[in-house]
Amino acid sequence: MDRETRVAWLVDHYQRPRHRKKLPDADAQIQGGNPGCGDIITMYLKGTAGEDRVDSVSFEGVGCTLSQAAASILAERMNQLKPTFEEVLAFSYEEMVDLLGREIAESRPQCATLALGTLKGAVKTVEMNRRLQAAGRTASEIRELRRAVAAQVAGTGLVIGDGAREAAVAPRRS
Repeated sequence: MDRETRVAWLVDHYQRPRHRKKLPDADAQIQGGNPGCGDIITMYLKGTAGEDRVDSVSFEGVGCTLSQAAASILAERMNQLKPTFEEVLAFSYEEMVDLLGREIAESRPQCATLALGTLKGAVKTVEMNRRLQAAGRTASEIRELRRAVAAQVAGTGLVIGDGAREAAVAPRRS
């Protein structure tokens, strides 16, 4: 795809996002924020019952054209492919940048990969919740462990899970 076509594709996804809605029966609802740009994405993930596979994905968010278009493109891809959780986790940030167009996304990788990082957080949350529920853990214990998952992305420049909205809109320090 040439640069002009790719830009038009991204703008189309920004102006007419696909799967932009709350997913009321989601197994996970994870928020991600990009403090560098102020982007906020909430990814909703419903897993297939009895399988470690995506059933449906949707998102809500505010932010720059690239972050919102990337969320729409990612949600559309996940809903078409219905990948396993393992495949979602294996989908690299480099592959996401390539999908969006390296010449466009490479200058703003955090905007380009916010939705993917947030979706990976949702997958980890569903996997963890399923394992913990099977082990007899309480909802309170599960919430506490979710905070630990969000901490795993510390240092990436993105904030996933608890505190994402606050971090994304916090005043930037020079």
